[in-house]
Order: sequence, then structure tokens, then C-alpha cells
Amino acid sequence: MPARLLVIVGFVFASAWFAPSVAAASALAEASADKTEARQTPAKTSPGAGSVVVVETEKGTFEFETYPNEAPKTVAHIIGLVNKRFYNGQRVHRMVPGFVVQMGDQQTRDMTREELWGRAEGPQIGVAEFSKLRTHVRGAVAMAHRGDAAKADTQFYITLAATPRLDGDYVVFGRVISGMDVVSKLQYADRIVRVTVREAK
Repeated sequence: MPARLLVIVGFVFASAWFAPSVAAASALAEASADKTEARQTPAKTSPGAGSVVVVETEKGTFEFETYPNEAPKTVAHIIGLVNKRFYNGQRVHRMVPGFVVQMGDQQTRDMTREELWGRAEGPQIGVAEFSKLRTHVRGAVAMAHRGDAAKADTQFYITLAATPRLDGDYVVFGRVISGMDVVSKLQYADRIVRVTVREAK
């Protein structure tokens, strides 16, 4: 076979070989763009939900809706703290695999006070707003306390699995609506970069 013909044939085979790779790369780029767009689109809230709390962590961002109809004082308390930037720069101080991730202790900004993390006391809500409508499903956001739900202050947790045994003992005031995969990745001492509030969509 003449050398020129061999070159042409080789080019044709090379083109056929690389065509699927180019197509695959293009499809991957489109899929990546779709995922990026999906991440940038605010998650929709459920009926009856109020403001959404956006929590930016070093592992990523998650959002949870709030329930002002069922827990008005609790939600107002947390939103007030968020607006004061109370949670910015704090760290996760409790993580139990398959159970909960907990945060909200202002002492966690200081690594030298690590032995005291989880023990800080802040302004109390003063009421336990239990609801049969809002329960400990996976992704539930509820107030932590030391035995009296009415004395819950600034610490809250997120359930990593449905935990109905906590119903009636801890007030559920929200639920994660996006970024549950981020919540699942959080570990002890992971930093909370910033927490903000946006209106429900």
C-alpha cells in the first residue's frame, strides 16, 4: 500500500478513535454545567415553611427551612442569632455517625478551649414548642438542651437518620432542604464559615 494511502487510512482510524472521547468530554462538560446550575438554584421549601437558613462550611453549603408556624419563638431566636452573625466562624463540636451533627457553641472559635466545647450557655428560648407535625425525620434541625427543652439556647443539631425516639423531647424547628450530602460529610471541628438567611421560594 502506498505510503500516502497509509497516512490517510491512519488519519481516518485516528479520527474514529478520538471521536467518542471528544463526545464524552462534551457530554461530561454539559453534565457538569447542569450540576453547577442545580447547585446555584435555591431549593424549594415545603408548604408552611418560613425563612431558609444557609450554612456555609468548609465542606460545602447546606440549607434548611424553618417552621415559624409551629415553633415561632424558636425560629425567631435562631434567625436573630444568624442575623447577628453569631454562628460565623464556629465549629462542629459533636458528630455521632448515623445519628447527629451538632453546632452552635461560641467557644468553638477557640481551639484552646476545646475541652469546654458544647458546655457554653447562651440566651434561652424560654419555651418548648413541640409539634406532632414536625418530627425527627432525616435532616431534621432541632434544638439541643441539657434536660429542659424550654432552656435550649444557641446549640442545634441535624439528624443523619430518622430518629423518632427524640420526638417530644427536643424541638424540631427546621429541616435540611439542600446539601444533606454536605451535612453527612461534616466531622468534629469542621469550621462553619458563614450562616445567612434568605426568604423562602
